[in-house]
Amino acid sequence: MPLTRDRAKPAVPFGGVYRLVDFALSNIVNSGYLRVVVLTQYKSHSLDAHITKTWRMSSMLGNYVTPVPAQQRMGAHWFQGSADAIYQSMNLLDDEQPDVVVITGADNIYRMDFSQMVRQHVESGFPLTIEGIRQPLSLADQFGVIDADPDVPGKVRAFLEKPKDAVGLADSPNEVLASMGNYVLDADALREVLHHDAKDDESAHDMGGSIVPYFVERGLAGLYDFRDNDVPGSTDRDRDYWRDVGTLDAFYDANMDLISVTPVFNLYNNDWPLYTGYTSLPPAKFVYGHHERLGHALDSIISPGVIVSGGEVIGSVLSPGVRVNSWSSVRSSVLFDDVYVGRNATVNKAIIDKRVVIEEGALLGVDHDHDRARGFEVTEGGVVVVPKDARVTR
Repeated sequence: MPLTRDRAKPAVPFGGVYRLVDFALSNIVNSGYLRVVVLTQYKSHSLDAHITKTWRMSSMLGNYVTPVPAQQRMGAHWFQGSADAIYQSMNLLDDEQPDVVVITGADNIYRMDFSQMVRQHVESGFPLTIEGIRQPLSLADQFGVIDADPDVPGKVRAFLEKPKDAVGLADSPNEVLASMGNYVLDADALREVLHHDAKDDESAHDMGGSIVPYFVERGLAGLYDFRDNDVPGSTDRDRDYWRDVGTLDAFYDANMDLISVTPVFNLYNNDWPLYTGYTSLPPAKFVYGHHERLGHALDSIISPGVIVSGGEVIGSVLSPGVRVNSWSSVRSSVLFDDVYVGRNATVNKAIIDKRVVIEEGALLGVDHDHDRARGFEVTEGGVVVVPKDARVTR
Protein backbone atom coordinates (compact mmCIF):
# COMPACT_ATOMS: atom_id res chain seq x y z
CA MET A 1 0.00 0.00 0.00
CA PRO A 2 -0.79 2.49 -1.35
CA LEU A 3 0.53 1.14 -4.68
CA THR A 4 -1.59 -2.00 -4.23
CA ARG A 5 -4.73 -0.15 -3.15
CA ASP A 6 -6.37 -0.76 -6.54
CA ARG A 7 -4.21 -3.49 -8.09
CA ALA A 8 -2.56 -6.81 -7.39
CA LYS A 9 1.15 -6.46 -6.63
CA PRO A 10 2.33 -8.15 -9.87
CA ALA A 11 0.46 -5.42 -11.79
CA VAL A 12 2.43 -2.58 -10.16
CA PRO A 13 4.33 -0.57 -12.82
CA PHE A 14 8.11 -0.84 -12.74
CA GLY A 15 11.04 0.57 -14.67
CA GLY A 16 8.96 2.93 -16.77
CA VAL A 17 7.13 0.66 -19.20
CA TYR A 18 6.92 -2.70 -17.41
CA ARG A 19 4.69 -4.37 -14.84
CA LEU A 20 6.29 -6.58 -12.18
CA VAL A 21 4.71 -9.68 -13.71
CA ASP A 22 6.54 -9.04 -17.00
CA PHE A 23 9.85 -10.15 -15.48
CA ALA A 24 8.65 -13.60 -14.40
CA LEU A 25 6.78 -14.12 -17.67
CA SER A 26 9.73 -12.97 -19.80
CA ASN A 27 12.00 -15.43 -17.99
CA ILE A 28 9.56 -18.27 -18.54
CA VAL A 29 8.96 -17.71 -22.26
CA ASN A 30 12.64 -16.97 -22.95
CA SER A 31 13.34 -20.35 -21.33
CA GLY A 32 11.18 -21.99 -23.98
CA TYR A 33 8.09 -22.68 -21.89
CA LEU A 34 5.13 -21.35 -23.83
CA ARG A 35 2.09 -22.71 -22.00
CA VAL A 36 1.69 -20.52 -18.94
CA VAL A 37 -1.12 -19.74 -16.51
CA VAL A 38 -1.19 -16.87 -14.03
CA LEU A 39 -3.31 -17.69 -10.98
CA THR A 40 -5.03 -14.52 -9.76
CA GLN A 41 -7.36 -13.57 -6.94
CA TYR A 42 -7.32 -10.14 -5.30
CA LYS A 43 -7.78 -6.84 -7.20
CA SER A 44 -6.79 -8.59 -10.40
CA HIS A 45 -8.50 -6.46 -13.07
CA SER A 46 -5.45 -4.45 -14.18
CA LEU A 47 -3.29 -7.60 -14.03
CA ASP A 48 -5.80 -9.57 -16.11
CA ALA A 49 -6.09 -6.72 -18.61
CA HIS A 50 -2.31 -6.38 -18.96
CA ILE A 51 -1.81 -10.11 -19.54
CA THR A 52 -4.71 -10.34 -21.99
CA LYS A 53 -3.60 -7.33 -24.05
CA THR A 54 0.15 -7.91 -23.90
CA TRP A 55 0.94 -11.59 -23.64
CA ARG A 56 -0.49 -13.01 -26.85
CA MET A 57 1.14 -16.24 -27.93
CA SER A 58 0.68 -18.32 -31.07
CA SER A 59 -2.67 -20.08 -30.81
CA MET A 60 -1.78 -21.97 -33.99
CA LEU A 61 0.99 -23.74 -32.06
CA GLY A 62 -1.13 -24.21 -28.95
CA ASN A 63 0.85 -21.71 -26.86
CA TYR A 64 -0.68 -19.28 -24.40
CA VAL A 65 -0.26 -17.05 -21.37
CA THR A 66 -3.61 -16.72 -19.65
CA PRO A 67 -4.88 -15.44 -16.31
CA VAL A 68 -6.94 -17.94 -14.32
CA PRO A 69 -9.06 -16.43 -11.54
CA ALA A 70 -10.13 -18.16 -8.34
CA GLN A 71 -13.22 -20.21 -9.15
CA GLN A 72 -14.11 -22.13 -5.96
CA ARG A 73 -13.64 -25.43 -7.79
CA MET A 74 -12.99 -27.39 -4.58
CA GLY A 75 -15.62 -25.87 -2.33
CA ALA A 76 -17.16 -22.60 -1.22
CA HIS A 77 -13.89 -20.84 -0.50
CA TRP A 78 -11.34 -18.78 -2.40
CA PHE A 79 -7.62 -19.56 -2.58
CA GLN A 80 -6.36 -20.15 0.95
CA GLY A 81 -2.66 -20.06 0.04
CA SER A 82 -0.35 -20.56 -2.90
CA ALA A 83 -0.56 -24.37 -2.67
CA ASP A 84 -4.36 -24.23 -2.47
CA ALA A 85 -4.40 -21.99 -5.56
CA ILE A 86 -2.63 -24.73 -7.52
CA TYR A 87 -4.81 -27.44 -5.98
CA GLN A 88 -7.96 -25.59 -7.00
CA SER A 89 -6.53 -25.28 -10.51
CA MET A 90 -5.72 -28.97 -10.85
CA ASN A 91 -7.93 -29.16 -13.92
CA LEU A 92 -5.19 -27.30 -15.81
CA LEU A 93 -2.75 -30.13 -15.14
CA ASP A 94 -5.37 -32.67 -16.11
CA ASP A 95 -5.91 -30.86 -19.41
CA GLU A 96 -2.24 -30.45 -20.36
CA GLN A 97 -0.77 -33.62 -18.80
CA PRO A 98 2.76 -32.21 -18.26
CA ASP A 99 5.63 -34.29 -16.90
CA VAL A 100 7.19 -31.34 -15.09
CA VAL A 101 5.68 -28.15 -13.66
CA VAL A 102 7.55 -24.87 -13.08
CA ILE A 103 6.05 -22.66 -10.35
CA THR A 104 7.23 -19.09 -9.81
CA GLY A 105 6.22 -15.98 -7.96
CA ALA A 106 5.02 -13.10 -10.12
CA ASP A 107 6.53 -10.05 -8.45
CA ASN A 108 10.34 -10.35 -8.25
CA ILE A 109 12.94 -8.61 -10.41
CA TYR A 110 15.55 -10.91 -12.00
CA ARG A 111 16.65 -12.72 -15.15
CA MET A 112 16.79 -16.49 -15.24
CA ASP A 113 16.85 -19.40 -17.68
CA PHE A 114 14.45 -21.89 -16.12
CA SER A 115 15.42 -24.61 -18.59
CA GLN A 116 18.73 -25.01 -16.74
CA MET A 117 16.91 -25.57 -13.45
CA VAL A 118 14.53 -28.04 -15.11
CA ARG A 119 17.48 -29.95 -16.60
CA GLN A 120 19.10 -30.32 -13.18
CA HIS A 121 15.75 -31.31 -11.66
CA VAL A 122 15.25 -34.13 -14.17
CA GLU A 123 18.84 -35.37 -13.77
CA SER A 124 18.68 -35.30 -9.95
CA GLY A 125 15.70 -37.63 -9.61
CA PHE A 126 14.22 -35.54 -6.80
CA PRO A 127 10.47 -34.90 -7.17
CA LEU A 128 10.95 -31.28 -5.99
CA THR A 129 13.72 -28.79 -6.70
CA ILE A 130 13.90 -25.50 -4.76
CA GLU A 131 15.86 -22.52 -6.01
CA GLY A 132 18.10 -20.69 -3.57
CA ILE A 133 19.99 -17.42 -3.66
CA ARG A 134 22.66 -16.14 -1.30
CA GLN A 135 21.41 -13.36 0.97
CA PRO A 136 22.95 -11.60 4.00
CA LEU A 137 22.64 -13.54 7.26
CA SER A 138 21.05 -10.44 8.80
CA LEU A 139 18.05 -10.88 6.46
CA ALA A 140 17.49 -14.57 7.23
CA ASP A 141 14.33 -13.85 9.25
CA GLN A 142 12.69 -12.45 6.10
CA PHE A 143 13.04 -15.60 3.99
CA GLY A 144 12.64 -19.32 3.94
CA VAL A 145 16.21 -20.50 4.53
CA ILE A 146 17.60 -23.62 2.83
CA ASP A 147 20.04 -25.87 4.67
CA ALA A 148 21.98 -27.86 2.07
CA ASP A 149 23.10 -31.39 2.90
CA PRO A 150 26.93 -31.34 3.09
CA ASP A 151 27.11 -35.08 2.38
CA VAL A 152 24.82 -35.15 -0.66
CA PRO A 153 25.45 -32.33 -3.16
CA GLY A 154 22.25 -30.79 -4.46
CA LYS A 155 20.04 -32.11 -1.66
CA VAL A 156 18.12 -30.03 0.89
CA ARG A 157 18.64 -31.22 4.46
CA ALA A 158 16.30 -28.75 6.19
CA PHE A 159 14.06 -25.83 5.35
CA LEU A 160 13.64 -23.08 7.95
CA GLU A 161 10.79 -20.58 7.60
CA LYS A 162 12.04 -17.08 8.58
CA PRO A 163 14.43 -18.31 11.30
CA LYS A 164 15.67 -15.99 14.03
CA ASP A 165 18.78 -18.08 14.71
CA ALA A 166 20.02 -19.02 11.23
CA VAL A 167 23.63 -20.12 10.77
CA GLY A 168 25.73 -18.83 7.88
CA LEU A 169 27.08 -20.96 5.05
CA ALA A 170 30.28 -22.92 5.58
CA ASP A 171 32.04 -21.11 2.73
CA SER A 172 30.44 -17.75 3.55
CA PRO A 173 29.49 -17.35 7.25
CA ASN A 174 27.74 -14.02 6.67
CA GLU A 175 25.31 -15.43 4.10
CA VAL A 176 22.44 -17.90 3.94
CA LEU A 177 20.69 -19.64 1.06
CA ALA A 178 17.25 -18.04 0.81
CA SER A 179 14.38 -19.54 -1.13
CA MET A 180 13.44 -17.47 -4.19
CA GLY A 181 9.95 -18.95 -4.32
CA ASN A 182 10.74 -20.78 -7.57
CA TYR A 183 10.04 -24.51 -7.73
CA VAL A 184 10.20 -27.36 -10.24
CA LEU A 185 8.14 -30.46 -9.50
CA ASP A 186 7.28 -33.73 -11.12
CA ALA A 187 3.62 -33.36 -12.04
CA ASP A 188 2.57 -36.67 -10.43
CA ALA A 189 4.33 -35.77 -7.17
CA LEU A 190 2.68 -32.34 -7.21
CA ARG A 191 -0.78 -33.87 -7.62
CA GLU A 192 -0.18 -36.31 -4.78
CA VAL A 193 1.14 -33.77 -2.28
CA LEU A 194 -1.59 -31.24 -3.05
CA HIS A 195 -4.30 -33.83 -2.43
CA HIS A 196 -2.59 -34.74 0.85
CA ASP A 197 -2.24 -31.08 1.87
CA ALA A 198 -5.88 -30.28 1.07
CA LYS A 199 -7.00 -32.84 3.67
CA ASP A 200 -4.79 -31.34 6.40
CA ASP A 201 -6.86 -28.85 8.39
CA GLU A 202 -3.72 -27.66 10.20
CA SER A 203 -1.89 -26.76 6.99
CA ALA A 204 -1.37 -23.18 5.81
CA HIS A 205 -1.76 -24.52 2.24
CA ASP A 206 1.33 -22.56 1.21
CA MET A 207 4.09 -23.71 -1.14
CA GLY A 208 6.94 -22.51 1.08
CA GLY A 209 5.29 -23.18 4.43
CA SER A 210 3.56 -26.49 3.69
CA ILE A 211 4.60 -28.22 0.47
CA VAL A 212 8.37 -27.70 0.63
CA PRO A 213 8.65 -29.05 4.23
CA TYR A 214 6.65 -32.14 3.18
CA PHE A 215 9.33 -33.09 0.65
CA VAL A 216 12.30 -31.95 2.76
CA GLU A 217 11.24 -34.04 5.77
CA ARG A 218 11.18 -37.12 3.52
CA GLY A 219 14.58 -36.39 1.95
CA LEU A 220 12.99 -35.72 -1.43
CA ALA A 221 13.96 -32.10 -2.10
CA GLY A 222 16.76 -30.95 -4.38
CA LEU A 223 18.52 -27.58 -4.45
CA TYR A 224 19.26 -25.36 -7.42
CA ASP A 225 21.69 -22.51 -6.75
CA PHE A 226 20.76 -19.34 -8.64
CA ARG A 227 24.42 -18.42 -9.11
CA ASP A 228 24.77 -21.47 -11.39
CA ASN A 229 22.28 -19.98 -13.84
CA ASP A 230 23.95 -18.56 -16.95
CA VAL A 231 21.68 -16.12 -18.80
CA PRO A 232 22.75 -15.08 -22.32
CA GLY A 233 23.99 -11.51 -22.44
CA SER A 234 24.49 -11.15 -18.68
CA THR A 235 27.56 -9.38 -17.30
CA ASP A 236 29.58 -9.78 -14.11
CA ARG A 237 27.78 -6.70 -12.76
CA ASP A 238 24.19 -7.86 -13.23
CA ARG A 239 24.60 -11.65 -13.07
CA ASP A 240 22.78 -13.19 -10.09
CA TYR A 241 20.70 -10.03 -9.58
CA TRP A 242 17.42 -10.66 -7.74
CA ARG A 243 15.17 -8.28 -5.88
CA ASP A 244 12.21 -9.15 -3.69
CA VAL A 245 10.24 -5.90 -3.91
CA GLY A 246 8.02 -6.67 -0.93
CA THR A 247 8.38 -3.22 0.63
CA LEU A 248 8.11 0.32 -0.74
CA ASP A 249 11.79 0.97 0.01
CA ALA A 250 12.83 -2.24 -1.80
CA PHE A 251 10.63 -1.27 -4.76
CA TYR A 252 12.21 2.19 -4.85
CA ASP A 253 15.75 0.80 -4.60
CA ALA A 254 15.07 -1.66 -7.43
CA ASN A 255 14.01 1.22 -9.70
CA MET A 256 17.15 3.14 -8.76
CA ASP A 257 19.21 0.05 -9.69
CA LEU A 258 18.24 0.65 -13.33
CA ILE A 259 19.60 4.12 -14.00
CA SER A 260 23.36 4.26 -13.44
CA VAL A 261 25.83 4.33 -16.34
CA THR A 262 26.53 0.65 -15.70
CA PRO A 263 23.28 -0.44 -14.03
CA VAL A 264 23.13 -3.17 -11.41
CA PHE A 265 20.20 -4.60 -13.37
CA ASN A 266 20.50 -4.09 -17.11
CA LEU A 267 17.27 -3.58 -19.04
CA TYR A 268 19.20 -3.45 -22.31
CA ASN A 269 20.17 -7.11 -22.66
CA ASN A 270 18.80 -7.98 -26.09
CA ASP A 271 19.92 -11.59 -25.76
CA TRP A 272 17.31 -12.11 -23.00
CA PRO A 273 14.64 -9.50 -23.74
CA LEU A 274 12.04 -8.21 -21.32
CA TYR A 275 8.62 -8.11 -22.94
CA THR A 276 5.81 -5.67 -22.27
CA GLY A 277 2.98 -3.94 -24.09
CA TYR A 278 3.76 -0.33 -24.98
CA THR A 279 3.81 -0.09 -28.78
CA SER A 280 1.75 2.90 -29.96
CA LEU A 281 3.06 5.88 -27.98
CA PRO A 282 5.05 8.75 -29.49
CA PRO A 283 8.73 9.23 -28.58
CA ALA A 284 9.70 11.23 -25.52
CA LYS A 285 10.18 14.95 -26.14
CA PHE A 286 12.38 17.62 -24.51
CA VAL A 287 11.61 21.25 -25.26
CA TYR A 288 12.94 24.72 -24.44
CA GLY A 289 16.66 25.22 -24.76
CA HIS A 290 17.25 28.49 -22.91
CA HIS A 291 19.76 28.27 -20.07
CA GLU A 292 17.11 29.45 -17.58
CA ARG A 293 14.41 27.19 -19.01
CA LEU A 294 16.13 24.05 -20.18
CA GLY A 295 14.12 20.86 -20.64
CA HIS A 296 16.56 18.05 -19.83
CA ALA A 297 17.05 14.68 -18.12
CA LEU A 298 20.23 13.12 -16.72
CA ASP A 299 20.90 9.64 -15.28
CA SER A 300 17.25 8.77 -15.85
CA ILE A 301 14.89 6.46 -17.70
CA ILE A 302 12.40 8.39 -19.85
CA SER A 303 9.56 6.36 -21.36
CA PRO A 304 7.64 6.93 -24.60
CA GLY A 305 5.03 9.66 -24.45
CA VAL A 306 6.91 11.75 -21.85
CA ILE A 307 7.24 15.51 -22.36
CA VAL A 308 9.85 17.43 -20.39
CA SER A 309 8.97 21.05 -21.11
CA GLY A 310 11.51 23.39 -19.59
CA GLY A 311 11.98 21.33 -16.43
CA GLU A 312 14.75 19.09 -15.13
CA VAL A 313 14.75 15.37 -14.40
CA ILE A 314 17.71 13.84 -12.56
CA GLY A 315 18.20 10.27 -11.33
CA SER A 316 14.57 9.30 -11.92
CA VAL A 317 12.30 6.85 -13.74
CA LEU A 318 9.44 8.40 -15.74
CA SER A 319 6.63 6.21 -17.08
CA PRO A 320 4.62 6.88 -20.27
CA GLY A 321 2.62 10.08 -20.49
CA VAL A 322 4.40 12.00 -17.73
CA ARG A 323 4.53 15.78 -18.20
CA VAL A 324 7.20 17.89 -16.45
CA ASN A 325 6.62 21.61 -16.88
CA SER A 326 8.86 24.68 -16.86
CA TRP A 327 11.15 25.45 -13.94
CA SER A 328 10.11 22.27 -12.13
CA SER A 329 12.55 19.71 -10.72
CA VAL A 330 12.17 15.94 -10.41
CA ARG A 331 15.02 14.20 -8.61
CA SER A 332 15.57 10.62 -7.41
CA SER A 333 11.93 9.73 -8.01
CA VAL A 334 9.69 7.18 -9.72
CA LEU A 335 6.71 8.60 -11.60
CA PHE A 336 4.00 6.27 -12.91
CA ASP A 337 1.89 6.86 -16.03
CA ASP A 338 0.36 10.28 -16.78
CA VAL A 339 1.71 12.13 -13.75
CA TYR A 340 1.54 15.90 -14.25
CA VAL A 341 4.22 18.08 -12.64
CA GLY A 342 3.21 21.75 -12.66
CA ARG A 343 5.49 24.72 -13.14
CA ASN A 344 7.98 25.57 -10.38
CA ALA A 345 7.18 22.33 -8.54
CA THR A 346 9.82 20.26 -6.75
CA VAL A 347 9.69 16.47 -6.43
CA ASN A 348 12.43 14.71 -4.46
CA LYS A 349 12.80 11.02 -3.56
CA ALA A 350 9.21 10.03 -4.23
CA ILE A 351 7.08 7.29 -5.75
CA ILE A 352 4.08 8.82 -7.49
CA ASP A 353 1.25 6.62 -8.73
CA LYS A 354 -0.77 7.13 -11.91
CA ARG A 355 -2.52 10.35 -12.88
CA VAL A 356 -1.32 12.35 -9.88
CA VAL A 357 -1.39 16.12 -10.39
CA ILE A 358 1.35 18.12 -8.68
CA GLU A 359 0.19 21.71 -8.59
CA GLU A 360 2.26 24.70 -9.62
CA GLY A 361 4.83 25.54 -6.95
CA ALA A 362 4.11 22.45 -4.84
CA LEU A 363 6.93 20.80 -2.87
CA LEU A 364 7.08 17.04 -2.37
CA GLY A 365 9.82 15.20 -0.50
CA VAL A 366 11.30 18.44 0.84
CA ASP A 367 9.47 18.65 4.19
CA HIS A 368 8.29 15.23 5.39
CA ASP A 369 6.07 16.68 8.11
CA HIS A 370 4.25 18.64 5.40
CA ASP A 371 4.05 15.50 3.25
CA ARG A 372 2.46 13.54 6.10
CA ALA A 373 0.07 16.38 6.88
CA ARG A 374 -1.27 16.08 3.33
CA GLY A 375 -1.90 12.36 3.90
CA PHE A 376 1.10 10.91 2.07
CA GLU A 377 3.13 7.99 3.39
CA VAL A 378 6.83 8.45 4.14
CA THR A 379 8.83 5.21 4.34
CA GLU A 380 11.64 4.38 6.75
CA GLY A 381 14.04 5.15 3.91
CA GLY A 382 12.59 8.63 3.46
CA VAL A 383 10.62 7.93 0.28
CA VAL A 384 7.34 9.83 -0.10
CA VAL A 385 4.56 7.75 -1.70
CA VAL A 386 1.58 9.41 -3.39
CA PRO A 387 -1.45 7.24 -4.26
CA LYS A 388 -3.20 7.08 -7.61
CA ASP A 389 -5.25 10.10 -8.74
CA ALA A 390 -4.18 12.28 -5.81
CA ARG A 391 -3.61 16.02 -6.05
CA VAL A 392 -0.47 17.44 -4.46
CA THR A 393 -1.15 20.96 -3.23
CA ARG A 394 1.29 23.60 -2.07
